Formats: sequence, C-alpha cells, structure tokens
Amino acid sequence: MSSLGTSKGVLEIAKFAVYVTVPIGMMYFFASNTKNLQKVMGNRQYVVYPPEGPRPPSPEEMREMARELARIRDGTR
Repeated sequence: MSSLGTSKGVLEIAKFAVYVTVPIGMMYFFASNTKNLQKVMGNRQYVVYPPEGPRPPSPEEMREMARELARIRDGTR
C-alpha cells in the first residue's frame, strides 16, 4: 500500500515542492537583478565588531610599573 494516493502523501509532496521552489525562487529574484542584491547586502551588517577598548600595557611598561611598585613597597617598610 503506497501512501502516495492518500491525503498525507499529497501533503508531503506539496511541502517538498514548497521547500525546493522557495529557495530557488529567492535566489533567482535576488541574483538576477543586481540592484536587489546590492540593496539586501547593503542593509545588512554581517560582521559587527565591538568598540575598541584600551590596549594592555606593553612589556616595557609592565616592567616599569613593577619597578615602581617595588620602590613604593621598599620605601614604606
């Protein structure tokens, strides 16, 4: 007994047809007219970077800060 003749089989065939034709139709609509493609790509920001924060100190600055802290510690003892 094949389920192709039942209403459930027809529904599955219709869903498959929609799932196949919608992406193809959308691709044709956007790819055939470059203005549409540029409009869609121009309105979307695909990569959004966070704002740049303060940079960490360089190794030389870290050494200088460590020397300064050592001088402060030695001076207070």
